Amino acid sequence: MKKAALHNLGCKVNGYETEAMQKLLEEDGYEIVSFHEKADVYVINTCTVTNIADRKSRQMLHRARKLNPDAVIVAAGCYVQAQEEAGTKIEGIDILIGNNQKKNLIALLHDYEQHEDVKAVIDINHTGEFEELYVDSAGDHTRAYIKIQDGCNQFCTYCIIPYVRGRIRSRKPEEIVKEVERLAKAGYQEVVLTGIHASSYGMDFVNPKMDLETWAGMEGEKWDLLYLIRQIHKVDGIRRIRLSSIEPRIITENFAKSLSELPKVCPHFHLSMQSGCDTTLKRMNRHYTSGEYFEKCQMLRKYFAYPAITTDVIVGFPGETDEEFETTRAFIEKVGFYETHVFKYSRRNGTKAAQMPHQVPDQEKAKRSQILLDLCQRKKKEFEDGMIGRKVEVLLEETVEREGILYRTGFTKEYVKVEVTADGTRENQIVELTMGNE
Repeated sequence: MKKAALHNLGCKVNGYETEAMQKLLEEDGYEIVSFHEKADVYVINTCTVTNIADRKSRQMLHRARKLNPDAVIVAAGCYVQAQEEAGTKIEGIDILIGNNQKKNLIALLHDYEQHEDVKAVIDINHTGEFEELYVDSAGDHTRAYIKIQDGCNQFCTYCIIPYVRGRIRSRKPEEIVKEVERLAKAGYQEVVLTGIHASSYGMDFVNPKMDLETWAGMEGEKWDLLYLIRQIHKVDGIRRIRLSSIEPRIITENFAKSLSELPKVCPHFHLSMQSGCDTTLKRMNRHYTSGEYFEKCQMLRKYFAYPAITTDVIVGFPGETDEEFETTRAFIEKVGFYETHVFKYSRRNGTKAAQMPHQVPDQEKAKRSQILLDLCQRKKKEFEDGMIGRKVEVLLEETVEREGILYRTGFTKEYVKVEVTADGTRENQIVELTMGNE
């Protein structure tokens, strides 16, 4: 039996696609081994969202070659797509698979047996086809990620992803529901809906060029994200539906109220922000103001008792002054996020921001990043302190041992990590408890 090893870099969408490629390999008779072991085939699903992601992609490709010089090395994903579009050759790789071609992994491996140097990279920006991959199990034994959408039409000035993932393409709702049903039968109780721009889900069924504001404001029944969530909500065995990341512009009174009426929906909302300063948001080509963003957060708090709102923020965006940074810092203080992921701006060739004047020095980015990290740690503790005394449901996921005592760790619907003694409990069990100080 041939052995295959896979390594994933980047986002949850990449993670889903890696699990789907593993399923393809298993169905073709491969034994899946750890990436650190000797294998006949190594598959690296690459990322290109930052310079660091590029470097990690190259490092893992080189590491695979060192692990077994005679192995077939497969490079897939966004880094491959970006390098091909730039006309840059990736040395030492046997099979190149761009986006929307991962479903053909097995056929490409068979082709390689007949011909050396196989390449499968399409013009991603001129396809309307959703790449149909699926899983019926996941690496996490309690939570499964479901890819519902691919591509992005937003073209934020700092982001390379629309160029390597293409335009929005939504998966048919009936296919998603079938996959959720399979996962429920396999014992999964929580599904996480993920996509490159999940808020645009279903838009291409009507008009792929429609703007998000028009889409979110359309009245009447449509195959949008809310429709999809309602269909998944009907699946027996699924007890939690979590959204991986959504745009603030999709939040309307109807959207927030409707979600609050679906008890399986987790009150955990990752609202992409990037900056709390209006002038910076404009340079980023983000289509909202800080005031509008705050309004959306308050809308969620109107319909959910104690929602965990998390976000992303970029520091050191080109032209960001001390005053603009302070505006963002103060805004984060005002909103009161549960968690904030802080990223130092990474210059990406091919984006508008890469050509902008007044690039911020790395030393200043590091300084601003640390200020926000310290602030965000304090805000996280404030949110968790506010959970004390509340009755919560915890999905137990892992067992750990400390000083001879077994504990189980898991997460509340708000995605707050909790630890309980293992006595009388089991993994993949939902328990009710009152949050305490310890």
